[in-house]
Amino acid sequence: MHAALFALLPVLALATPVDKRWTASPYVGSTTTDLFPPTGTKVNSALFPGETAVGYPGVTLTGVEPAAIQTAPVYPYSDETASEFPLVADQPEGGSNFDVFKYWGNLSPWYSVPSSYYGLGDASPLTPEGCSITQILLLYRHGARYPTSGALPSSFAAKLHTAAVNSTWSSWGELDFLNTWTYKLGAELLTPFGRLQNFELGVEMRQQYGYLLNNFTSTDTLPVFRTESQDRMVKTAENFAAGFFGVPEYLDQVNIEIVIETPGLNNSGAPYEECTNSNVASRGSIGSTLATAFAVNAFNSTLDRLNSQVSGISFTPNDMVSMLQLCSYETDALGYSAFCNLFTEADFENYEYYYDLSFYYNNGYGSPVAAAQGKGYLEEWVSRFTQTPITKWDAANNHTLDSNSTYFPLNQSIYADATHEVVVLDTLTAFNLSSLFSTGALPTKQRTNSSFKASQVVPFGTHFLTQVMECPAMTPTKQMRFLVNDAVLPIDKSYAGCSYNKDGLCSFDNVVSVLQKRIQEIDFNYDCFANYTATPGVDYNGRAPRNA
Repeated sequence: MHAALFALLPVLALATPVDKRWTASPYVGSTTTDLFPPTGTKVNSALFPGETAVGYPGVTLTGVEPAAIQTAPVYPYSDETASEFPLVADQPEGGSNFDVFKYWGNLSPWYSVPSSYYGLGDASPLTPEGCSITQILLLYRHGARYPTSGALPSSFAAKLHTAAVNSTWSSWGELDFLNTWTYKLGAELLTPFGRLQNFELGVEMRQQYGYLLNNFTSTDTLPVFRTESQDRMVKTAENFAAGFFGVPEYLDQVNIEIVIETPGLNNSGAPYEECTNSNVASRGSIGSTLATAFAVNAFNSTLDRLNSQVSGISFTPNDMVSMLQLCSYETDALGYSAFCNLFTEADFENYEYYYDLSFYYNNGYGSPVAAAQGKGYLEEWVSRFTQTPITKWDAANNHTLDSNSTYFPLNQSIYADATHEVVVLDTLTAFNLSSLFSTGALPTKQRTNSSFKASQVVPFGTHFLTQVMECPAMTPTKQMRFLVNDAVLPIDKSYAGCSYNKDGLCSFDNVVSVLQKRIQEIDFNYDCFANYTATPGVDYNGRAPRNA
């Protein structure tokens, strides 16, 4: 396979640890004399250096301070069920009772998805009756951020600036605000709302699974939580840890492992840095091409309406996407955006579908490289839950870190790894969770109802959770299931040996066996480096076609 390249974090000579196998934590509500953190333990900053020492933070361009108290039309009263608080967004043009936040694709704030959406009726994320959750693994995305460098919003601002320099242009009516509008966004960094999302997720996980910390008192260790070296990723893990452990307690109660994210270094949390085909238009970027083509005719009526309210400049279909993204990004960063009110419900539905196409064919079942990119995390999942060290390095795993029990412990009751939305979806594809893609390949030229919604699977703060549990009344007693943003996923249709279960449960050993076979099916070397052509609009189950 491609030559393995390893992260540069120091790996020190350590005494061989005593093999203390993980044991089940007590039932919720039971009493224990153990207190977390274990007596005498502390974070080892030499083994787990911070952001400054690790380096590779990526772009760190901040924006203008938000002033929603002066720009928002209404005050965002807190609603305990509203995942978007304290953001404000106008109703679409001519619309009412339409939640625009759920139509922004990967720029949506995460929200709780009902299990019924994926066919499991009223299955609850709460522990099924008669069972006890004993171990979890959380893979989660960073919260809301500024646009990535060179994204459409900054290009739109540059277009207006160039027009103002070279000629006279003006706007009126709905676009009157553009006469004084300035670009206020930074690049790459978490926004204040993004920090809140990760903090709240940490609080939520502690509230629900805090009892699993009892495991660490029996092993006299601290948890290791992982993230990548980009600034927003480090801040994501820190805000999550602050919510989970408290401030300043998290500084002493969790080892945050920062894995370098840069081309040339293996990292299961950023596999696209090593998977060359991920950025090839005919392979890993099929979705981006399809989304751009879809947008050409998706917003025609609104494009005509807005072009009738400007002179000296002409808007294009690409500008419509830019302005919709400004609606999302400005709201996420500044609390409110005047751009949202320009668009109709149909526009937002097409905007969502634009992202559905992009992610389905870039990182979902329609991608030929998605499973290969998610294979590294799949291998880590199997290694952790079977307490078996990885011995075959055939994906984007970091050998230096994953082969060392200090950085890659195999006895934790709680695992929490921060990553990017594309990697979460790559991982879901590698896991072959077909219920997310049950309606099949998305039509590429017109919007349709589909089981796959980018806003439900890859929004800001999205999280993929594995729950392992003991169910004494079941045979075998060790069961497990998967959840995405609170939705319990059925796996009986894609996991041989798993029958339908109203709570999404299947035998732990059976699931592990299925995923071990899936690992063998995914050819990282071929999918990521071979010269092949994938056909847009085809379901590949995340794996590359074998050209004749």
